Amino acid sequence: MDAFYASVEQRDDPRLRGRPVIVGGHAQRGVVLAASYEVRPFGVRSAMPMARALRLAPDAVVVPPRMRAYADASERVFDILHSVTPLVEALSLDEAFLDVTASSQLFGTAAEIAALLRRRIAEELGLPSSAGIADVKFLAKIASDLAKPNGQLEVAPGTGAAFLAPLPISKLWGVGPKSEARLKLLGFRLIGDLARAEPAYLERKLGAASGRHLSDLSRGLDPRAVVADREAKSIGAEETFNEDLVGTEALRPPLHAQALRVGRRLRRSGLRARGVHLKLKLCDFTIVTRQMTLEAATDDGQTLYRAVSDLLDKNLPTLPVRLTGVSAQGLEAVEAVQTSLLAPKPTPRDALNRALDAINTRFGASAVTTGDLADVEHDDERER
Repeated sequence: MDAFYASVEQRDDPRLRGRPVIVGGHAQRGVVLAASYEVRPFGVRSAMPMARALRLAPDAVVVPPRMRAYADASERVFDILHSVTPLVEALSLDEAFLDVTASSQLFGTAAEIAALLRRRIAEELGLPSSAGIADVKFLAKIASDLAKPNGQLEVAPGTGAAFLAPLPISKLWGVGPKSEARLKLLGFRLIGDLARAEPAYLERKLGAASGRHLSDLSRGLDPRAVVADREAKSIGAEETFNEDLVGTEALRPPLHAQALRVGRRLRRSGLRARGVHLKLKLCDFTIVTRQMTLEAATDDGQTLYRAVSDLLDKNLPTLPVRLTGVSAQGLEAVEAVQTSLLAPKPTPRDALNRALDAINTRFGASAVTTGDLADVEHDDERER
Protein backbone atom coordinates (compact mmCIF):
# COMPACT_ATOMS: atom_id res chain seq x y z
CA MET A 1 0.00 0.00 0.00
CA ASP A 2 1.16 3.55 -0.74
CA ALA A 3 1.68 5.81 2.31
CA PHE A 4 -0.98 3.62 3.89
CA TYR A 5 -1.93 5.52 7.04
CA ALA A 6 -1.80 8.89 5.28
CA SER A 7 -3.81 7.54 2.33
CA VAL A 8 -6.54 6.29 4.69
CA GLU A 9 -6.69 9.73 6.31
CA GLN A 10 -6.93 11.48 2.95
CA ARG A 11 -9.64 9.05 1.82
CA ASP A 12 -11.72 9.56 4.96
CA ASP A 13 -11.31 13.35 5.14
CA PRO A 14 -11.69 15.12 1.77
CA ARG A 15 -10.11 18.25 3.24
CA LEU A 16 -6.77 16.43 3.40
CA ARG A 17 -6.66 15.34 -0.23
CA GLY A 18 -3.81 16.90 -2.15
CA ARG A 19 -2.34 18.41 1.00
CA PRO A 20 0.92 17.51 2.78
CA VAL A 21 -0.16 15.13 5.56
CA ILE A 22 1.88 13.66 8.39
CA VAL A 23 0.42 10.92 10.57
CA GLY A 24 2.25 11.03 13.87
CA GLY A 25 2.30 11.61 17.57
CA HIS A 26 3.42 14.40 19.86
CA ALA A 27 5.12 17.29 18.06
CA GLN A 28 8.21 17.14 20.31
CA ARG A 29 8.45 13.49 21.39
CA GLY A 30 6.65 11.55 18.67
CA VAL A 31 7.76 10.08 15.37
CA VAL A 32 6.32 10.14 11.87
CA LEU A 33 4.21 7.04 11.28
CA ALA A 34 3.33 7.93 7.68
CA ALA A 35 4.01 10.78 5.27
CA SER A 36 1.79 11.50 2.29
CA TYR A 37 3.46 11.84 -1.09
CA GLU A 38 2.66 15.58 -1.03
CA VAL A 39 4.93 16.08 1.99
CA ARG A 40 7.79 13.83 0.89
CA PRO A 41 9.44 16.43 -1.42
CA PHE A 42 10.23 18.36 1.78
CA GLY A 43 12.30 15.40 3.00
CA VAL A 44 9.76 14.03 5.48
CA ARG A 45 9.90 10.25 5.87
CA SER A 46 8.45 7.56 8.12
CA ALA A 47 10.23 7.00 11.47
CA MET A 48 11.60 10.57 11.42
CA PRO A 49 11.24 12.53 14.69
CA MET A 50 8.15 14.72 14.50
CA ALA A 51 10.11 17.78 15.58
CA ARG A 52 12.44 17.45 12.60
CA ALA A 53 9.57 16.71 10.21
CA LEU A 54 7.77 19.90 11.24
CA ARG A 55 10.93 21.93 10.76
CA LEU A 56 11.18 20.56 7.22
CA ALA A 57 7.48 21.04 6.48
CA PRO A 58 6.01 23.60 8.89
CA ASP A 59 2.77 23.88 6.89
CA ALA A 60 2.06 20.14 6.92
CA VAL A 61 -1.20 18.90 8.41
CA VAL A 62 -0.50 16.60 11.37
CA VAL A 63 -3.11 13.91 11.99
CA PRO A 64 -3.10 11.64 15.05
CA PRO A 65 -3.07 7.94 14.14
CA ARG A 66 -6.28 5.89 14.02
CA MET A 67 -5.03 2.34 14.29
CA ARG A 68 -8.50 0.82 14.23
CA ALA A 69 -9.27 2.51 10.90
CA TYR A 70 -5.99 1.24 9.45
CA ALA A 71 -6.62 -2.27 10.75
CA ASP A 72 -10.09 -2.18 9.19
CA ALA A 73 -8.70 -1.10 5.82
CA SER A 74 -5.94 -3.70 6.09
CA GLU A 75 -8.41 -6.52 6.68
CA ARG A 76 -10.38 -5.52 3.60
CA VAL A 77 -7.19 -5.35 1.53
CA PHE A 78 -6.20 -8.84 2.65
CA ASP A 79 -9.68 -10.14 1.85
CA ILE A 80 -9.08 -8.98 -1.73
CA LEU A 81 -5.63 -10.57 -1.82
CA HIS A 82 -6.99 -13.89 -0.57
CA SER A 83 -9.59 -13.86 -3.32
CA VAL A 84 -6.92 -14.83 -5.89
CA THR A 85 -4.63 -17.13 -3.86
CA PRO A 86 -4.42 -18.70 -0.41
CA LEU A 87 -0.64 -18.18 -0.52
CA VAL A 88 -0.49 -14.74 1.10
CA GLU A 89 2.36 -13.88 3.46
CA ALA A 90 1.62 -10.74 5.47
CA LEU A 91 4.66 -8.61 6.33
CA SER A 92 2.68 -5.89 8.07
CA LEU A 93 -0.73 -4.21 7.92
CA ASP A 94 0.04 -2.80 4.49
CA GLU A 95 2.42 -5.20 2.75
CA ALA A 96 2.38 -8.83 1.68
CA PHE A 97 3.93 -11.38 -0.64
CA LEU A 98 1.64 -13.44 -2.87
CA ASP A 99 2.49 -16.62 -4.75
CA VAL A 100 0.14 -16.62 -7.76
CA THR A 101 1.81 -19.47 -9.64
CA ALA A 102 -1.31 -21.65 -9.44
CA SER A 103 -3.73 -18.77 -10.05
CA SER A 104 -2.88 -18.02 -13.67
CA GLN A 105 -5.47 -20.36 -15.17
CA LEU A 106 -8.23 -18.45 -13.41
CA PHE A 107 -6.94 -14.89 -13.40
CA GLY A 108 -4.26 -14.56 -16.09
CA THR A 109 -0.60 -13.65 -15.88
CA ALA A 110 1.05 -12.34 -12.75
CA ALA A 111 0.99 -8.81 -14.19
CA GLU A 112 -2.73 -9.15 -14.95
CA ILE A 113 -3.39 -10.42 -11.43
CA ALA A 114 -1.46 -7.50 -9.91
CA ALA A 115 -3.43 -5.04 -12.03
CA LEU A 116 -6.70 -6.73 -11.02
CA LEU A 117 -5.86 -6.53 -7.31
CA ARG A 118 -4.77 -2.91 -7.50
CA ARG A 119 -7.91 -1.98 -9.44
CA ARG A 120 -10.16 -3.69 -6.89
CA ILE A 121 -8.36 -2.02 -3.97
CA ALA A 122 -8.80 1.37 -5.65
CA GLU A 123 -12.46 0.84 -6.58
CA GLU A 124 -13.65 -0.93 -3.44
CA LEU A 125 -11.52 0.79 -0.80
CA GLY A 126 -10.52 4.07 -2.43
CA LEU A 127 -6.82 3.50 -1.71
CA PRO A 128 -3.69 3.48 -3.91
CA SER A 129 -1.33 0.51 -4.02
CA SER A 130 1.77 -0.64 -5.88
CA ALA A 131 2.99 -4.07 -6.95
CA GLY A 132 6.28 -5.68 -7.82
CA ILE A 133 6.29 -8.86 -9.90
CA ALA A 134 9.21 -11.27 -10.04
CA ASP A 135 10.07 -14.94 -9.71
CA VAL A 136 11.68 -14.41 -6.27
CA LYS A 137 10.55 -12.45 -3.21
CA PHE A 138 13.46 -10.05 -2.90
CA LEU A 139 13.14 -8.85 -6.50
CA ALA A 140 9.39 -8.41 -6.13
CA LYS A 141 9.95 -6.27 -3.04
CA ILE A 142 12.48 -4.02 -4.78
CA ALA A 143 10.25 -3.73 -7.84
CA SER A 144 7.27 -2.68 -5.72
CA ASP A 145 9.37 0.04 -4.06
CA LEU A 146 10.45 1.38 -7.44
CA ALA A 147 6.87 1.28 -8.76
CA LYS A 148 5.56 3.65 -6.08
CA PRO A 149 3.35 5.54 -6.02
CA ASN A 150 0.37 3.75 -7.54
CA GLY A 151 2.19 1.64 -10.14
CA GLN A 152 3.55 -1.81 -10.83
CA LEU A 153 6.81 -3.12 -12.21
CA GLU A 154 7.71 -6.57 -13.47
CA VAL A 155 11.18 -8.12 -13.44
CA ALA A 156 11.27 -10.79 -16.14
CA PRO A 157 12.69 -14.20 -15.16
CA GLY A 158 16.44 -14.38 -15.65
CA THR A 159 16.93 -10.60 -15.59
CA GLY A 160 17.23 -10.11 -11.84
CA ALA A 161 20.97 -9.44 -11.71
CA ALA A 162 20.77 -6.88 -14.52
CA PHE A 163 17.79 -5.20 -12.86
CA LEU A 164 19.64 -4.88 -9.55
CA ALA A 165 23.07 -3.90 -10.88
CA PRO A 166 22.59 -0.10 -11.13
CA LEU A 167 20.79 0.22 -7.77
CA PRO A 168 22.58 1.47 -4.61
CA ILE A 169 23.68 -1.16 -2.11
CA SER A 170 21.31 0.36 0.47
CA LYS A 171 18.47 -1.36 -1.42
CA LEU A 172 19.70 -4.79 -0.29
CA TRP A 173 17.90 -6.40 2.64
CA GLY A 174 20.11 -6.33 5.69
CA VAL A 175 22.15 -3.31 4.61
CA GLY A 176 21.59 -0.50 7.10
CA PRO A 177 23.59 2.72 7.54
CA LYS A 178 26.50 1.02 9.35
CA SER A 179 26.86 -1.89 6.93
CA GLU A 180 26.42 0.48 4.00
CA ALA A 181 29.33 2.59 5.25
CA ARG A 182 31.47 -0.54 5.66
CA LEU A 183 30.65 -1.78 2.17
CA LYS A 184 31.52 1.59 0.69
CA LEU A 185 34.89 1.48 2.42
CA LEU A 186 35.44 -1.82 0.61
CA GLY A 187 34.63 -0.12 -2.70
CA PHE A 188 31.04 -1.33 -3.12
CA ARG A 189 28.52 1.36 -4.02
CA LEU A 190 26.15 -0.38 -6.39
CA ILE A 191 24.55 -3.79 -6.11
CA GLY A 192 26.32 -4.73 -9.34
CA ASP A 193 29.67 -4.14 -7.58
CA LEU A 194 28.76 -6.81 -5.04
CA ALA A 195 27.51 -9.19 -7.73
CA ARG A 196 30.89 -9.04 -9.48
CA ALA A 197 32.85 -9.75 -6.29
CA GLU A 198 33.98 -13.24 -5.47
CA PRO A 199 31.68 -14.78 -2.85
CA ALA A 200 34.70 -16.06 -0.92
CA TYR A 201 36.06 -12.50 -0.68
CA LEU A 202 32.75 -11.21 0.70
CA GLU A 203 32.65 -14.04 3.23
CA ARG A 204 36.15 -13.17 4.45
CA LYS A 205 35.37 -9.47 4.77
CA LEU A 206 31.81 -9.65 6.06
CA GLY A 207 31.58 -13.02 7.73
CA ALA A 208 30.47 -16.30 6.20
CA ALA A 209 26.73 -15.92 6.67
CA SER A 210 26.45 -12.21 5.87
CA GLY A 211 28.85 -12.39 2.93
CA ARG A 212 27.04 -15.33 1.37
CA HIS A 213 23.66 -13.72 1.95
CA LEU A 214 24.61 -10.42 0.29
CA SER A 215 26.36 -12.21 -2.57
CA ASP A 216 23.21 -14.20 -3.33
CA LEU A 217 20.87 -11.22 -3.08
CA SER A 218 23.08 -9.08 -5.31
CA ARG A 219 22.70 -11.70 -8.05
CA GLY A 220 18.95 -11.92 -7.61
CA LEU A 221 19.01 -15.25 -5.76
CA ASP A 222 16.36 -15.66 -3.06
CA PRO A 223 15.17 -19.25 -2.45
CA ARG A 224 12.58 -18.45 0.22
CA ALA A 225 9.02 -19.51 -0.48
CA VAL A 226 5.93 -17.50 0.34
CA VAL A 227 4.81 -18.59 3.82
CA ALA A 228 1.03 -18.42 3.92
CA ASP A 229 -0.95 -17.04 6.88
CA ARG A 230 -2.14 -20.57 7.59
CA GLU A 231 1.35 -21.45 8.78
CA ALA A 232 1.42 -18.66 11.34
CA LYS A 233 1.88 -19.65 14.96
CA SER A 234 -0.38 -16.90 16.25
CA ILE A 235 -2.68 -14.13 15.06
CA GLY A 236 -2.97 -11.03 17.20
CA ALA A 237 -3.96 -7.40 17.50
CA GLU A 238 -2.75 -4.75 19.91
CA GLU A 239 -3.16 -1.06 20.57
CA THR A 240 -1.04 1.60 22.29
CA PHE A 241 -3.08 4.34 23.94
CA ASN A 242 -2.38 8.05 23.85
CA GLU A 243 -3.35 8.20 27.54
CA ASP A 244 -2.88 5.36 30.00
CA LEU A 245 -6.05 3.49 30.99
CA VAL A 246 -7.00 2.44 34.53
CA GLY A 247 -9.47 -0.24 35.58
CA THR A 248 -11.39 -3.03 33.91
CA GLU A 249 -14.17 -0.84 32.51
CA ALA A 250 -11.65 1.27 30.59
CA LEU A 251 -9.74 -1.76 29.33
CA ARG A 252 -12.66 -3.90 28.18
CA PRO A 253 -13.64 -1.93 25.02
CA PRO A 254 -10.17 -2.04 23.39
CA LEU A 255 -9.79 -5.71 24.33
CA HIS A 256 -13.22 -6.41 22.84
CA ALA A 257 -12.32 -4.66 19.59
CA GLN A 258 -9.02 -6.53 19.40
CA ALA A 259 -10.68 -9.90 20.03
CA LEU A 260 -13.23 -9.25 17.28
CA ARG A 261 -10.43 -8.25 14.91
CA VAL A 262 -8.51 -11.43 15.69
CA GLY A 263 -11.66 -13.47 15.09
CA ARG A 264 -12.12 -11.92 11.66
CA ARG A 265 -8.51 -12.64 10.77
CA LEU A 266 -8.87 -16.24 11.90
CA ARG A 267 -11.93 -16.77 9.72
CA ARG A 268 -10.30 -15.07 6.75
CA SER A 269 -7.30 -17.39 7.07
CA GLY A 270 -9.40 -20.54 7.54
CA LEU A 271 -8.03 -21.07 11.05
CA ARG A 272 -9.31 -21.69 14.55
CA ALA A 273 -7.46 -21.24 17.83
CA ARG A 274 -7.17 -23.49 20.83
CA GLY A 275 -5.65 -20.83 23.07
CA VAL A 276 -5.85 -17.12 23.75
CA HIS A 277 -3.15 -14.76 25.02
CA LEU A 278 -3.61 -11.45 26.86
CA LYS A 279 -0.85 -8.81 26.79
CA LEU A 280 -0.71 -5.67 28.93
CA LYS A 281 2.06 -3.07 28.86
CA LEU A 282 1.98 -0.95 32.01
CA CYS A 283 2.89 2.71 32.41
CA ASP A 284 6.36 1.71 33.64
CA PHE A 285 6.78 -0.41 30.46
CA THR A 286 6.49 -3.67 32.37
CA ILE A 287 4.80 -6.28 30.18
CA VAL A 288 2.26 -8.64 31.77
CA THR A 289 1.08 -11.67 29.79
CA ARG A 290 -1.50 -14.31 30.61
CA GLN A 291 -2.91 -17.14 28.54
CA MET A 292 -5.44 -19.92 28.71
CA THR A 293 -6.50 -22.98 26.73
CA LEU A 294 -10.03 -22.93 25.35
CA GLU A 295 -12.48 -25.79 25.73
CA ALA A 296 -12.81 -26.02 21.93
CA ALA A 297 -11.00 -24.44 19.00
CA THR A 298 -12.74 -21.25 17.87
CA ASP A 299 -12.66 -18.47 15.31
CA ASP A 300 -15.31 -16.44 17.13
CA GLY A 301 -14.22 -13.05 18.41
CA GLN A 302 -16.83 -13.00 21.17
CA THR A 303 -15.51 -16.28 22.56
CA LEU A 304 -11.98 -14.88 22.50
CA TYR A 305 -13.18 -11.73 24.25
CA ARG A 306 -14.88 -13.65 27.06
CA ALA A 307 -11.64 -15.56 27.61
CA VAL A 308 -9.39 -12.47 27.76
CA SER A 309 -11.98 -10.71 29.91
CA ASP A 310 -11.73 -13.54 32.44
CA LEU A 311 -7.94 -13.31 32.30
CA LEU A 312 -8.16 -9.56 32.91
CA ASP A 313 -10.48 -9.97 35.90
CA LYS A 314 -8.09 -12.43 37.52
CA ASN A 315 -4.95 -10.41 36.78
CA LEU A 316 -5.96 -6.74 36.81
CA PRO A 317 -2.77 -4.68 37.30
CA THR A 318 -2.60 -1.92 39.87
CA LEU A 319 -0.68 0.41 37.54
CA PRO A 320 -2.20 2.25 34.57
CA VAL A 321 -2.02 0.44 31.22
CA ARG A 322 -0.54 1.94 28.03
CA LEU A 323 -1.07 -1.03 25.67
CA THR A 324 -3.38 -4.02 25.39
CA GLY A 325 -3.12 -6.97 23.04
CA VAL A 326 -5.06 -10.12 22.20
CA SER A 327 -3.63 -13.03 20.25
CA ALA A 328 -4.97 -16.41 19.22
CA GLN A 329 -2.60 -19.34 19.60
CA GLY A 330 -2.57 -23.06 18.94
CA LEU A 331 -3.83 -22.48 15.41
CA GLU A 332 -5.21 -25.21 13.22
CA ALA A 333 -7.02 -25.34 9.91
CA VAL A 334 -10.81 -25.36 10.03
CA GLU A 335 -10.79 -28.57 7.96
CA ALA A 336 -8.74 -30.28 10.70
CA VAL A 337 -11.14 -29.09 13.38
CA GLN A 338 -14.21 -30.25 11.49
CA THR A 339 -12.88 -33.71 10.69
CA SER A 340 -12.46 -34.49 14.38
CA LEU A 341 -15.12 -36.86 15.73
CA LEU A 342 -15.41 -34.62 18.78
CA ALA A 343 -15.67 -31.35 16.88
CA PRO A 344 -18.81 -29.34 17.60
CA LYS A 345 -21.41 -28.99 14.87
CA PRO A 346 -21.73 -25.61 13.13
CA THR A 347 -23.66 -23.23 15.36
CA PRO A 348 -25.89 -20.20 14.74
CA ARG A 349 -22.84 -18.16 15.79
CA ASP A 350 -20.97 -19.52 12.75
CA ALA A 351 -23.78 -18.39 10.45
CA LEU A 352 -23.89 -14.99 12.15
CA ASN A 353 -20.14 -14.55 11.74
CA ARG A 354 -20.36 -15.42 8.05
CA ALA A 355 -23.08 -12.81 7.59
CA LEU A 356 -21.14 -10.17 9.53
CA ASP A 357 -17.98 -10.93 7.57
CA ALA A 358 -19.83 -10.42 4.30
CA ILE A 359 -21.25 -7.08 5.48
CA ASN A 360 -17.95 -5.87 6.93
CA THR A 361 -15.96 -6.92 3.87
CA ARG A 362 -18.14 -4.66 1.77
CA PHE A 363 -18.72 -1.76 4.15
CA GLY A 364 -15.87 -1.92 6.68
CA ALA A 365 -15.32 -3.56 10.07
CA SER A 366 -17.35 -0.90 11.89
CA ALA A 367 -20.46 -1.28 9.71
CA VAL A 368 -21.96 -3.66 12.27
CA THR A 369 -20.50 -3.65 15.76
CA THR A 370 -21.38 -4.27 19.40
CA GLY A 371 -22.98 -1.70 21.67
CA ASP A 372 -19.92 -1.13 23.85
CA LEU A 373 -17.84 -0.23 20.78
CA ALA A 374 -20.37 1.91 18.93
CA ASP A 375 -19.47 5.17 20.64
CA VAL A 376 -15.74 4.49 20.45
CA GLU A 377 -15.76 3.78 16.73
CA HIS A 378 -18.25 6.56 15.98
CA ASP A 379 -15.88 9.04 17.61
CA ASP A 380 -13.90 9.29 14.36
CA GLU A 381 -12.35 5.90 15.25
CA ARG A 382 -9.42 7.67 16.90
CA GLU A 383 -6.98 5.18 18.36
CA ARG A 384 -3.32 5.36 19.28
